[in-house]
Parts: sequence; structure tokens; C-alpha cells
Amino acid sequence: MMKLGELASRLGAELRGDAGLEITGVKGLEDAGPGDVTFVANPKYTALARTTGAGAVIVEPGFQEIAAATLRIANPYFAFSRTLGIFYTPPIYPPGIHVTAVIHPTAEIGEHAHIGAYAVIGPRVKLGPHATILPHVVLYPEVEAGSHFFAHAHAVVRENCVLGDHVTLENGVIVGGDGFGFAKNNEGHWEKIPQSGPVRIGNRVDIQANATVDRATIGGTEIGDGTKIDNLVQVGHGSRIGNDTLICAQTGLAGSSVIGSNVILAGQVGIAGHCKVGDGAVLTAQSAVSHDVPPGKMISGSPGFENRTWLRAVTLFERLPELFKRLQRVEAQLKADKAEDGAESGGRND
Repeated sequence: MMKLGELASRLGAELRGDAGLEITGVKGLEDAGPGDVTFVANPKYTALARTTGAGAVIVEPGFQEIAAATLRIANPYFAFSRTLGIFYTPPIYPPGIHVTAVIHPTAEIGEHAHIGAYAVIGPRVKLGPHATILPHVVLYPEVEAGSHFFAHAHAVVRENCVLGDHVTLENGVIVGGDGFGFAKNNEGHWEKIPQSGPVRIGNRVDIQANATVDRATIGGTEIGDGTKIDNLVQVGHGSRIGNDTLICAQTGLAGSSVIGSNVILAGQVGIAGHCKVGDGAVLTAQSAVSHDVPPGKMISGSPGFENRTWLRAVTLFERLPELFKRLQRVEAQLKADKAEDGAESGGRND
């Protein structure tokens, strides 16, 4: 529970309303009650803000006056995220090592670490301070992770991979699994190519559940600082991803993809091998590219092309049955006119 005035102060927001209002929780616009705070970041929800039962609404500075108290701030969505952090308390994992954890004697565990049940930490692993390793996590030999590494249950990090500070792996993440590399031998059979290059992950990287980041054939697979990878994403071997890039669910990067910084790859995007996507580019959902994408471009469709052109093409696509019928009528009329002209020409010759 918190006074609205205190919340405004902690967020750095301008308060218009009763500073003494007791705030007990955070909810959406339609579900919020008098003790809740909510937010509006999208103009299409303005009407809901007028009728919400919330005690207070986080809005942009120029937002219209409404019945509820308002907390006015330049980035309402981020302020709402901070508010959730204030009112939601995640589980606390105190320092200590569970008796069932298996830790190799050569591993180096930083201070204040929490090692959960049945975790396995291999030879020469190095963990920075404040690591949280939950049950059934496996760290292969010579893994290195910085401070505040957080691995949820069943995450796996393969040999020689290097992770920076404040890296979070959600349940079932596989970092450093073998890349999909095979070569045909002289008898025409596929033989596995050794995958010798580790994965190197920067600072403040979050990888969501059941995503996979493959190790490289040679060199390494690299993920830059601040990048966020969603559920069920496949990062192919030898790929390089820049800083602060968002890769949404079910996206697939083939081997040796190069993705710039501040890129957004929406859900189910596909990137063919060895393609480059420039800084600041956006690929909308289910786009697929087999060519390089210049910086700052917005791409849609499969095969992908410029978003505005794609929008016009989709609009036309919906009209194709109607346009086809019109074309058939025009062709039929032209055929009839041609036959009539032929008949008249024949009559004059007689």
C-alpha cells in the first residue's frame, strides 16, 4: 500500500489529484478499482480512461483531464512497468547451496550465490557474485557468467560459453547447443561438422523460455548488450546480434545471420543464412528475407519487401477476385467487339 503522492514522487511524475489516495495495486484499465493505478500509452484507449474505475491513471503530460487522478510523465508505459516493480514482489532466493546440487571442485562460485536443487555446475565454471541458479540448471565445463546471472529451472549453458552481467535465462533455454552443421562424405552420407565456437552474450540480456542460441562452427555466436530474445527463438550458429535488439517469439535466424543494433524482429520472422539486417530496421510479423536489409527499413511479407508497398499490395490482394471478374468481363466485351468488327468488315467486302 502506498500514498499516490509517494508513488508520483518515486516515478518523477506530475500528480493531478488527491496525493493522499491509498494505492494498493496495479491493474488494467477495465479491471482497475478505486485503489488501483493503471496506465494509457496508446491513444485508442483514451475512451476507456474516461470511464475507468481506477483511482489513478499514468498518462502522457498532454493527456486530457479525466475523472480519475493522473500521473503525468513522458513515458507512461515505462512508468507503469516501474510501478509494477514497486507493487509486485518476486520470490526471494537466499544465498546458499542445496545439498543435492553437484558442483565440481574446480568451479568458482561468487559470493551471495543461490544454487538450487539438482543443479549441475561443471569443471572450471566461473560465476560472478549474486548468481541465482534454480533447480536442474546445467552449466557445462568452463562456462563463465558475470554478476547477477539468473538461470531458471532447466536452463542449460554448454561448454566455454561466456555470459555478461545481469543475464537472465528463462526455463528451458539452451545456450551453446551444437549448430546445424553437416557435410557429405565421399559416400554421400551426412557427417557432423564439429561446432567449436562458443556463444558470447553481453550484459543485460534476457532470453525467454525454450529459446536456443547455437554455438558456431568456428569463431563464435555473439549477442550484444541489452538484447532481448523471446520464447521459442532459434539463433543459428555463427550469428551476430547487436545491442538493444528485440527478437520476438518463433523467429528463426539461419547460420551466420548478422543483425544490427536497435532492430525489431516481430513474431515468426525468418532470416536466411548470411543475411545482414541494418541498425534500426523493423521486420513485421511473419516476414521472411533472403537478402540484406538496409538500416532503418521496415520490411513486411514473404518474401519481404518495403512495408508501405506491402500494405498496398495486401489491399489489392483482397480485391483480386473482384478485379479478376472485371477483367473477364472486359476481355469478353473486347472479344465481342472484335467479332462484330470482323463481321462488319466482311459485309463491306461483299
